[in-house]
Amino acid sequence: MAKVKVRAIRKGDKVVATADLAGVPEGTTGKVRLINGFSRPGSWMRYWVFFDNGVDLGSVGSDKLVRAKAWPEYQAERERRAALGPEEAVGAGTATATPDAAAEADAPAEGGAASRVPAHLLERTKNRRQALGI
Repeated sequence: MAKVKVRAIRKGDKVVATADLAGVPEGTTGKVRLINGFSRPGSWMRYWVFFDNGVDLGSVGSDKLVRAKAWPEYQAERERRAALGPEEAVGAGTATATPDAAAEADAPAEGGAASRVPAHLLERTKNRRQALGI
């Protein structure tokens, strides 16, 4: 199978929905009509897509679309990852090893280290909410 070049989705590209969307079943093809969002690394890109079934959707994320040429490779990769099982997927960072590990990951660490918000701001918010009776 020939390698498909990986590049960002552009205006006018033929795309395929990789998940069920509102009125658009998975695997439906469409054409990108407008792109908006932030194009920095780790970006937030959204697409207006006119699908072949007559549904036009805006604000479709890039995680829900794949270029039509890359669709067969995308399906094969998704099946391969599903066949790996949860233990192999842990190394890929797609699942946790045990339910206990998931609970530990969600639990806040000592001193609120799990949050990216500084502790003094969390404390200030807590005090203000108490003062307002919220």
